[in-house]
Amino acid sequence: MRRRRNTLSILRWTSLALIFIAVLLTSFQLIRYSRMRSSFPPGLTIGGVPVGGLNSSEAGERLVQAYGIPIELIYGNSLIQVRPSSVGFQINLETMLAAADLQRITQSFWSGFWSYLWNTLPAPEPVPLSATVSKERLIAYLENEIVPRYDQPAKEPIPDPGSAQFTEGIPGRELDIERSVTLITEALMSPTNRSVNLPYNRTMPARASFQNLQYLIRQILVKNQFNGVAEFYLLDLNTRDELSFALSKGEQIPPDIAFTAASTIKIPIMTYVYLYRDEPLGKTTEDDLKLMIEISENTPADRLLESIGGTLAPISFTEDLQKLGYKNTFLGGFFYPGASLLARYETPANSRTDVNTSPDVYNQTTPAEISQSLDDIYQCANFNGGALKAVFGDAIKQEECIKMLDMLSANKTAVLLEAGVPEGTKIAHKHGWILENDGLIHSISDAGIVYTPNATYILTMFFYHPDQLVFDPTNIMASQISRAVYQFFNPEQPK
Repeated sequence: MRRRRNTLSILRWTSLALIFIAVLLTSFQLIRYSRMRSSFPPGLTIGGVPVGGLNSSEAGERLVQAYGIPIELIYGNSLIQVRPSSVGFQINLETMLAAADLQRITQSFWSGFWSYLWNTLPAPEPVPLSATVSKERLIAYLENEIVPRYDQPAKEPIPDPGSAQFTEGIPGRELDIERSVTLITEALMSPTNRSVNLPYNRTMPARASFQNLQYLIRQILVKNQFNGVAEFYLLDLNTRDELSFALSKGEQIPPDIAFTAASTIKIPIMTYVYLYRDEPLGKTTEDDLKLMIEISENTPADRLLESIGGTLAPISFTEDLQKLGYKNTFLGGFFYPGASLLARYETPANSRTDVNTSPDVYNQTTPAEISQSLDDIYQCANFNGGALKAVFGDAIKQEECIKMLDMLSANKTAVLLEAGVPEGTKIAHKHGWILENDGLIHSISDAGIVYTPNATYILTMFFYHPDQLVFDPTNIMASQISRAVYQFFNPEQPK
């Protein structure tokens, strides 16, 4: 009996001990759960930032710290750090902490404790970031801080010192603000991806300025030691921008100098023929036009003039030019040696006293006016308009102007303007030079419409020297100028 009582006593105390231990363990777990329940549940993230086990104050500090880290902007080779507050970034702490707190108390205490004991607590749902970015402030920051300091403007081609061409233009860099706003906003909203490669657009260099083109042409003259008189006229037929300047012994002087027109006058003579002759012209007239333009013979020019205006054809021809507004271009007589001077013309150009190219009293023009003759034909051919149509109406037809340009394009010389452009480039032009009474060349000229990938332009150049113009050096210089103008309009084309 005593042994049985002892056994029961041991069992009683053992049970009590087990109950005590169970109560102790339960109390311990209850304390742990109570503490855990007072904080955010394990595994909870707010805006991608782990906050499990933290109270509201601690979680708030962690969020502010995580999203207060400066973001890095990479633009080209530059690294820029930006404080989020400087671009109007704000996080809504109260909203996020309140949403997180709901998950802490989503279950009743005892239900949650039971789940805790059985390790079946539900996984917390991530609380998304609640934040705002001021788009206006962000754009203002990019426009005022990034663009002025880190954008790189394209650099236009400039004359290459000592050469006859332009340097290569340098592309620029222009921030893509709209795309940058999107990427920066994404970085501000991320606690980990805080770096942005700013997107930008390449900006192509603008065409060189007319001022730089003029400088380069002058540089070419200096390089070739040209100390005579030269005048240039350039007209962009697409934009109507023009450049007109003249040099005498290397010094700039006003343009509109009177020059011996030589064979360039055959451009308006061709127009004169079409004003008074309708298609079909007849074989004789066709042949004379080709000989006058393509071979540059003078006898066919005289025949064509006389067939229209008789013995006073140079005067009627000049009167037609005056109707078109030409003040400095005229024919005072026929081409043949010994021809009588039918009229002596005093013009604004040949009345100048600051420069004298000893222009032929029979045949004169200026670079601007012979260029105007080409422009008149071009406007008629391409738009059925221009001065020819305005002054002479149906006497000149569009198809006739087209034929004139074709005829000028068939004038193949491989010198002067043509020598400076890539092979195959279309040029509707007329050149001119003559042997003077002393047996020397003193004037050389070329006037043409040049058709290129980027632009169609008129380029006219006249050179004069009182002593002599040796053809080969002058031709090389003229071709270099023609090449420079071609490159001016087509910088991406092979040089």
